[in-house]
Amino acid sequence: MKDTGLRGKVVIVTGAAAGIGLATARRFASEGCRVAAWDVNDAGQEELLRELSSLGGEALFRKINVCSDADVESAVEEVVGRWGAVDVLVNNAGITRDAQFVKWKDGAVAGRMTDDAFDSVISVNLKGVFLCSRAVVPHMIRQGSGVILNASSVVGLYGNFGQTNYAATKAGVIAFARTWSRELAKYNIRVNAVAPGFIATEMVQKMPEKVVQNMVSHTPLGRMGKPEDVAEAYVWLASDAASFITGTVLSVDGGLVLGT
Repeated sequence: MKDTGLRGKVVIVTGAAAGIGLATARRFASEGCRVAAWDVNDAGQEELLRELSSLGGEALFRKINVCSDADVESAVEEVVGRWGAVDVLVNNAGITRDAQFVKWKDGAVAGRMTDDAFDSVISVNLKGVFLCSRAVVPHMIRQGSGVILNASSVVGLYGNFGQTNYAATKAGVIAFARTWSRELAKYNIRVNAVAPGFIATEMVQKMPEKVVQNMVSHTPLGRMGKPEDVAEAYVWLASDAASFITGTVLSVDGGLVLGT
């Protein structure tokens, strides 16, 4: 197996307690990385730490609100204080608060997306990525290298019914990646985004069965992706194999083309 160059690297994964984040933390640990797992939910953290360590890496867990600048800065300092660097940041943490933008029925407004639904998703999915990246970049500049990976989505590329807020954030983190790749390349810092399609996570499994089957019907490969599929993309983009790739969006979507 080709060496990825990741052994011993320090990796921060946000939203690491479940779903794609958990799969990603596991995958980096299996490469011998030192993994800082961050999540707002600290249930099961001891089990997570044992698992990551058993896979071959070192690990720490931090309960963190990525919307809080103070939380983020403190957590980054903890990582640097313990391991001396931040080599990879995976901005995976995200939430959904779906609602139709304006629902019209019988000639009148029957509902609309609330300010709270909009603001909460923007805060976690967009500002959280901004705060975490802003906190790690000075350390990456000082060490002369780094990789930032933003979790986008196919809905950030194509839009999706009922997801005005979520789609806006996922388009926004693509714009972050493209902008930061221009600003940070001179410091040997690469920035990319990954756009998963329909992945079988806890979040998706809570959706109505009819919605899930519709997702599958729009995916040419005829199945939903696994969290591990996305984790592999993150590891590859962080590795030496992707050393000339920055400012791009890698779709992990089973060939998804909306509307087919």
